[in-house]
Amino acid sequence: MGEGLMIIALICTILFGYLLGSLSFSYIIAKKIKKVDIRKHGSGNAGATNTLRVLGIGPAISVLLLDVLKGVIAVLVAAWIAPDQSGLFPALAGLAAILGHNWPIYYGFRGGKGVATTIGVLATLVFFPALWAGVIAILSIIATKYVSLGSLLFAMLTPVLAFFLHGFYDYPIMYIYLAGVVALLSVWRHRTNISRLLTGTESKIGKSNR
Repeated sequence: MGEGLMIIALICTILFGYLLGSLSFSYIIAKKIKKVDIRKHGSGNAGATNTLRVLGIGPAISVLLLDVLKGVIAVLVAAWIAPDQSGLFPALAGLAAILGHNWPIYYGFRGGKGVATTIGVLATLVFFPALWAGVIAILSIIATKYVSLGSLLFAMLTPVLAFFLHGFYDYPIMYIYLAGVVALLSVWRHRTNISRLLTGTESKIGKSNR
């Protein structure tokens, strides 16, 4: 692939990832089922956890799976378009999908925190580090009932594990950089949750307070 075509392909994969990520399934499903804007109910977040609060477990599972799938598809399409060894295309397309979820162009740039889409992206790029981080995250949610804590643990542990397991799985270094950027983004998006975790006022799963 020539340099010009590579640049065009990169722009297209990033744009595709962003537009795909901008599909807010929590918003779509809430509008379909209850005719409400999910961002005006519960915690105000357009994601699976708030869907659970507002609509129940069935719609929440649907939102979770669809949001994960956005990240998976964005990465796989980019890898198919440019199957190079650097990992640049899949990494940037995955990041674009997460950014699209967080700031969706279709919904006034008011989206969620990107947790499920982040899971899809990282599980596709660095499966085993994401798997181990996911196990720890799930155990923390079971033990504490804090979904935000589990989300943060997943985002922060994945790049750390990817770095230390790099020699075993030989992931492109770009994937580790991407995981690090995503971790920082997740911490920033969860900054109010972190504050509430520190003060003991964070909402536990199954409760409706913010």
